Amino acid sequence: MDNPLLAHTPLPAFARIRPEHVEPAIRAVLSESRARINELAAVQEPTFAAVVEPLEDLQHHISRVWSPVSHLNAVLNSESLRASYNACLPLLSAYHTDLQQSEPLYRAYEGIAKHEGPALGPVERRVVEHALRDFRLAGVGLDAERKRRFKAVMLELTQLQARFEENVLDATNAWTHHVTDRDHLRGLNESLIEQARQRAQEKNLDGWLLTLDQPTYIAVVTDAEHEPLRRAVYEAWTTRASDQGPHAGRWDNTEVMESILRLRHEAAQLLEFSNYAEYALATRMAHTVDEVLQFLRELARSARGAAEKEFGELEAFAGRRLEAWDVPFYAERMQRNLYSISQEELRPYFPLPRVLSGLFQTAERLFDVRIKERSGVPVWHPDVRFFDIESSSGSHVGSFYLDAYARPNKRSGAWMDECVGRKRLRSGAASPVAYLVCNFLPPNGDHPALLTHDDVVTLFHEFGHGLHHLLTRVDYPSLAGINGVAWDAVELPSQFLENYAWHPEVLQQISRHVQTGASLPADMQAQLMATRSFHAGLQMMRQLEFALFDFRIHAEYDPARGGRVAQILDEVRREVAVVPVPAWNRFAHSFGHIFAGGYAAGYYSYKWAEVLAADAFAAFEETGVFDSATARRFLDSILARGGSRDPLDAFVEFRGRRPDVTALLRQHGITGASGETA
Repeated sequence: MDNPLLAHTPLPAFARIRPEHVEPAIRAVLSESRARINELAAVQEPTFAAVVEPLEDLQHHISRVWSPVSHLNAVLNSESLRASYNACLPLLSAYHTDLQQSEPLYRAYEGIAKHEGPALGPVERRVVEHALRDFRLAGVGLDAERKRRFKAVMLELTQLQARFEENVLDATNAWTHHVTDRDHLRGLNESLIEQARQRAQEKNLDGWLLTLDQPTYIAVVTDAEHEPLRRAVYEAWTTRASDQGPHAGRWDNTEVMESILRLRHEAAQLLEFSNYAEYALATRMAHTVDEVLQFLRELARSARGAAEKEFGELEAFAGRRLEAWDVPFYAERMQRNLYSISQEELRPYFPLPRVLSGLFQTAERLFDVRIKERSGVPVWHPDVRFFDIESSSGSHVGSFYLDAYARPNKRSGAWMDECVGRKRLRSGAASPVAYLVCNFLPPNGDHPALLTHDDVVTLFHEFGHGLHHLLTRVDYPSLAGINGVAWDAVELPSQFLENYAWHPEVLQQISRHVQTGASLPADMQAQLMATRSFHAGLQMMRQLEFALFDFRIHAEYDPARGGRVAQILDEVRREVAVVPVPAWNRFAHSFGHIFAGGYAAGYYSYKWAEVLAADAFAAFEETGVFDSATARRFLDSILARGGSRDPLDAFVEFRGRRPDVTALLRQHGITGASGETA
């Protein structure tokens, strides 16, 4: 069978990839890799060139084959692709565990560190150090029985995490709400209403059919004047894949979550960590459980007063006690009342083509690159676009896909992921390629997609991740781009770039009214910028609620008592939540970041890195936000380094000192900061 996943092409042949190609390709590449690993493990006099470089190349090749499969499963999910994807998870899990538990390879790396270490360059030493750390964290030092058990735990975790995400996707796709009274849609934007009308028509229904994609959920709870509609959509969204709500019990993640927590705890204890939170911190900037908890609680103490004041003012504005599904609606109206501006009013000023143009100009000006669209590249959906990044001299730096719009069978949210990682090895070279994925409302009729400013910030955020991946100068795949970067520092570039979505000069570049062509008027721009600190306390407390919940369920797991997910969430809410939620809210059941993604015991990273990002941007504010010397230093110290340097050392190199929380609190208009560092 001619298998496009095994073709040596610069980019994946998405148009040719079929579910039946997946498992044969993965089996073939893993078989080849195992044979090569056996050869490398038998090398009599291991050196960096003889062992480490070939292993870097092997891992790069496996990633190249698996990446398009994993990506398609997220953006173009189907039953057949899901089955093929799931069939490969145990194969990949077993391969990676076997590799990292290989005692001959571990001894080879130890020998390289001992004999070649002093002569290696700093990046090469870092490659070896990270590999030795990862060998230990995979149980290379365990006895045979404990190794076998660790491998089995990792395999089961991989499958459970995939099932968690599938349950959320299925629950999201299954829900619809049929509206027959046009008055119930009052307040929603016309583009969304028209799409709902077309969807109903396709199903031979009168009226309008709402789905549970992310743009629809946000639009309804923010803008729908009909409270029963807000409640219905809120309930469907916050009870997905749970024992509550309109599909109660059908895709319930309760037992999946319990099993994930149990297995993570067992894996950590096999490696002699007290809990999974300790195990996770072995690769992060933060070093102890107490350090993270203290950081989160200090932020909570700084923000609580502002949050309580904001919520009291909101209920006074509404003139009544607010339910959770009322809060976004009245917050939007209060913001509009205070600043005479709303997200929906801003949409016509932010057509996606103009926003992209301004975003690219910002990156070009900061980092001396050029971004150009390329046509004729194989893509997975007609809406997908492809861009190249070049240096100022015209040399190719990297490329990225942009998949901007929500659609059925696509995971909600926004993310950046690796399609191809950078490498420069004796065996050959590869330039980095990224996937940038969002879930914006698609174009309607002759109009391009129109973004809210929240959408604009999301796009800047993901592009910041993309720049981290694409502008790397590290030649070894395991440390290039975001690879090897401490997870609590990986959000620094993305949150840093968000600041430019709020800057007056950039707002002029990214705004152009879809009908008149006018930039965002000065008064609207000033009002928009003033909204940045609107309800900043409430927003911060909400993120701290998620972070404390995540960290505590992993730090406090007790096999005798189980995960206590609901109990710990209730305790965290009593400690930090300001907005009350109904007893049937089951947000944890769709919390994919921690139960299906890479943020387990790591959701605190968003706030941790936000401190770094605000402090980094403060350096630009001191010299000028487009100051070339400051931008070059940020590129050289942060973006280009990947995982080749300790993130705290890299930050100090850029900033000249350790990070300070003050800039973040000042940015959001929150006073009373402790001033302690992250």
